[in-house]
Amino acid sequence: QIHIQQLKVQKIHFTSFLLTGVPGLEDFQIWISIPFSFMYLLAVTGNGFVMAVVACDKSLHEPMYLFLTMLALNDVLLCTVTVPKMLLIFWQGPSLSVFPACLTQMFFVHALFLSESAILLAMAFDRYVAISAPLHYATLLTGSFIGKVGLALVARSVAVVTPGVLLILRLHFCKSNIIHHTYCENMGIAKLACNSITLNSVYGLTAALLTTGLDFVFITVSYWLILRTVFQLSSSEAWTKAFGTCGAHLCVILIFYTLAFFSFFTHRFGRQIPRYILILLANLYLLVPPTMNPIVYGIKTKEIRIRVLGLFSQPKQPWNNELTRTKESEMDDQIKI
Repeated sequence: QIHIQQLKVQKIHFTSFLLTGVPGLEDFQIWISIPFSFMYLLAVTGNGFVMAVVACDKSLHEPMYLFLTMLALNDVLLCTVTVPKMLLIFWQGPSLSVFPACLTQMFFVHALFLSESAILLAMAFDRYVAISAPLHYATLLTGSFIGKVGLALVARSVAVVTPGVLLILRLHFCKSNIIHHTYCENMGIAKLACNSITLNSVYGLTAALLTTGLDFVFITVSYWLILRTVFQLSSSEAWTKAFGTCGAHLCVILIFYTLAFFSFFTHRFGRQIPRYILILLANLYLLVPPTMNPIVYGIKTKEIRIRVLGLFSQPKQPWNNELTRTKESEMDDQIKI
């Protein structure tokens, strides 16, 4: 009889997990939900505007803006996978998640995070070609090439995350079904297992270093080559135009990787850091970049800014002519560089 009861408990633990939210801040979660709700609304609205602007304006169907559209779509998906469930926990308390749903959320969280990093790498390559070989820009970054890049980054995310899911499936859960987090993530689930999770831990760390880590290295190299090209220019005006071309992307990179690496290292080496800070960081590094990206690109990119302002302007205002003149000026500047 005792053996049967143990099997039942193990089955319950295996088929469902209880997400508790932010440990230690349960009494304040309703207040924490206010800024998170605002950020989520801003992220969805801002990235939606970016996608709508690029989709509706054929003059923006260029590599830089197509990559920006990929980034905006990925951002909307990334925060939508985690934030609604998180807000539900903040508003209603701990939430039960069945095992397949938890694994699905885990898969998309990690896959979309990896694809975000890959898109930023593709955008760095785009900026490198625009600065270092502007005359060959249109021939190198064709529509078919961008389509292949999009398929490649999706394939990479699936190929890297799928083994992590399979490693979770081999585990036996009998300790507890309580996850002190707002969403299901790889090691949060694995730590509830009775058998060894060494393989899960090694694979997770290796995969992170060989994907996000290498992406950051390649992005750094790309910008080192860009800076070397820029400093070889004789005109200070060309310097200004070159840095203006890359400014928005640099801001987005700093926001994404600073939060991601800070959260990554504090989880593994910050033994003295309170758990609620680690959980809040884990949420912020998935939500802050999607919130900030459309704002940064809206401020730094003239075409996006003018087009969005045009949506709220009177129909008779000649924003389209201004956009055309701006694009022509940008192309001239790029050729000069």
